[in-house]
This record gives sequence, structure tokens and C-alpha cells, in this order.
Amino acid sequence: MTVVRNRKPAFSLVELVIVIVIIGIIAAIAVPRISRGAKGATQSAVRGDVAGLRAAIDLYAAEHNGVFPGKNKEADGSAGGDADDMVGQLTKFSDINGKTGAYNASTGIIYGPYLRNGIPPLPVGTYAGGTDVIFSSASPPAVTEGAGDGWTYNPDTGEIRANTTATDEAGDNYSDY
Repeated sequence: MTVVRNRKPAFSLVELVIVIVIIGIIAAIAVPRISRGAKGATQSAVRGDVAGLRAAIDLYAAEHNGVFPGKNKEADGSAGGDADDMVGQLTKFSDINGKTGAYNASTGIIYGPYLRNGIPPLPVGTYAGGTDVIFSSASPPAVTEGAGDGWTYNPDTGEIRANTTATDEAGDNYSDY
């Protein structure tokens, strides 16, 4: 009489060990590449935000006779200007003198808005998430980190930079982007 064993197909222990080793090798290669990608995303975010702000400031100046936002008249029409005016002039409609309001062709409030979603939050540094703008008379604008302050801006030259002393993985200051 012959005994028939009913064997189910299965992986041997050696095959399982080989598969686990291969997965470990792939993970050892992939994980560092993924983490470098996240750091690169931060750099790209800062560069993109700075480029967007600079483009908006330049377009504003081109449409306002070379005067940068925050430099010309305040939103109420009085002389002067400050960070709130600068933000308003970039995010709302304005006339040739920088007075902001609702779009109105008969009053000349036809320019802008240049930033549809407001000032972007600073993506890096101690005060990441800050959207405030600090006016600086220095060129380039001085970095003076303060609570919630995201950007530093010179209204005389139109220069804007990240208001942080943080550096990227290459050791370059984000404020120098």
C-alpha cells in the first residue's frame, strides 16, 4: 500500500529570507532619496514664493509709474505708506496713486490685484507660517526675525526677502534666495 501525502505548495525558509533581504536593500536605497526630496521641496517653496512676490511687486511698479507698493499714498489717499498699505496694494484693486478699493473704472481703481491669495506664509525658519511684512530701509532688506514676521521689504527698491536666518542643506541662507 502506498501512502499519498497531500503537499501544499509553499515558500521555503531560504526563499523568504532572500525576499526580505531584497526588500531591505531597496528600502536602504529609497529612504534617503525620499528624505532628500522633502528638503528640496522646502527650498522650492521658498524660491517659488519669493519669485511670486517679486513678480507681483515688479508688475505693480510697472503699472504705477515705477513706484513700488507701500511707497506711494496710503489706501485712504494720504501721503506715506506702510506694510499694511503694501499688502493692500498687492491684494486689492488700486488707482494709479495706490489708493485701494473695489474695481471702479470711473474712479481709476483698475489696477491689480497682483496677489490673489494674499502674502504667502514663510515656509521655513523659526517663524514659519508668518505672513507679516516688515519694512526695511536697508538694501537688501535686513533680516529681523520677529513673531509672525514672514518677509522683509524695502519699499524704495522693491526688494523682498525671506525674514529668516535659517539655511538650506547646502548652507545657503533662505533670505538670500
